[in-house]
Amino acid sequence: MRSDVQIQSDLMAELKWEPSLDEDAIQVFVKDGVVTLNGQVPSYIQKWIAERTALGVFGVKALTVQLTVNLPQSSVRSDADIARLAQSVLSWNSLVPDERLKIMVENGWITISGEVQWDFEKRAAVKTLSSLFGVTGLTDLIHLTRKPRSPLALKTDIEAALRRSGGDAHPHIDVIQEGDCITLSGTVHNDFERSMAKRIAWRAPGVQTVVDHLQIG
Repeated sequence: MRSDVQIQSDLMAELKWEPSLDEDAIQVFVKDGVVTLNGQVPSYIQKWIAERTALGVFGVKALTVQLTVNLPQSSVRSDADIARLAQSVLSWNSLVPDERLKIMVENGWITISGEVQWDFEKRAAVKTLSSLFGVTGLTDLIHLTRKPRSPLALKTDIEAALRRSGGDAHPHIDVIQEGDCITLSGTVHNDFERSMAKRIAWRAPGVQTVVDHLQIG
């Protein structure tokens, strides 16, 4: 069990190590392994990076984000400009079926909705929009439509993929399926293995939700 002081120290070091972030603009508070990020950042993508950085620190149990996006004047764009740019960049991304997606922008906040077949298409769309000038936030309402062959095949396929990726590195991961929801439980060695296990589960056709109950140990 790592102390709150150790987690806070490591996270502050990671924020400093990340070249795209101004670590002085972000305050880190930790209590019982729950991290709170506070402060202001000049773009939504920096907020996104700070969140992912915090989740990657060993010992973090949960994350509360109170960061606000304070755009510099040079980055401010009208909602119409952001919407046009968003549609344009999605159409140029070969991983994104942009004809199935809809964009709404209000006060710089993008809401993206629609349907895609695969989680990688959904993630590509969200990541593409997150780095646009003028974006203050993003809500992802994209649904996955691809259906699994059968409940048993879905569970079996995920377990086989975990074995292929790690061999004996993932002997303690249990895969539980309830409809289109996959729950991963058990123990992994580090956050890299945890993230890999979740990515593998998301790759299975028909998965709508992945619940992470994995422990690091």
